[in-house]
Amino acid sequence: MGRAFEFRKERKMKRWSKMAKVFSRIGKDIVIAIKSGGTDPETNARLRAVMQNAKAANVPKDLIERAIKKAKDKDTSDYKEITFEGYAPHGIAIFIEAATDNNQRTVANVRSYFNKCNGSMGTTGSVGYMFDHQCHFKINKGDIDPEELELELIDHGAEEIFVEQPDEDAEDQEAKILIYGEFSSFGGIQGALEEMGHEIISSGFERIPNMTKTLSGDAIADVEKLLERIENDDDVQNVFHTMIEE
Repeated sequence: MGRAFEFRKERKMKRWSKMAKVFSRIGKDIVIAIKSGGTDPETNARLRAVMQNAKAANVPKDLIERAIKKAKDKDTSDYKEITFEGYAPHGIAIFIEAATDNNQRTVANVRSYFNKCNGSMGTTGSVGYMFDHQCHFKINKGDIDPEELELELIDHGAEEIFVEQPDEDAEDQEAKILIYGEFSSFGGIQGALEEMGHEIISSGFERIPNMTKTLSGDAIADVEKLLERIENDDDVQNVFHTMIEE
């Protein structure tokens, strides 16, 4: 299995277990996608991807409709996508992606989390080089041969393809195929999968650490304290870090 797979198994983000936060994030993603590319998923690839993710996360239909209505409202503020970089205690690098309609508020909040938890907020590029920015896609395996699929997608930017078996207690017991590629390959891979007739269950972007640090005991708790504060902020969309738990 590749590094992306191992990282995916290792990183069990608490935020994703909080459905209200997931719904809020996707609702904001819908607004951003529509503001930047219009309301037609057929011509707006970003919106098409967000709608797929909403379906995979079982986002209620009324929430999706409210987000679309909000995005169409000319009085709705545009969200600005911003990133933050810094260090948690014990030398753990943190990369934060946020979407906000009030930059000063978000900057002040994130800075306060680092300060209160003995971390340090860095400048742009201070830890970004420790992460590979990648796109990812999930499709049902069915009777697809992963090796043949890899050969078909490699020219479109796919770098890692592997099969993910469902957990024993998962409601959906069908195996999935996960596809990873460089950030810039998102459109190419998305288009190729659609042209082949494969239904995309979900897609998105991740920052995979290319260097990690193993912690244990109280050190993990110190880092988790900061991560929890950051992840619970309404403006924060994604948090990535270099910690591996022993």
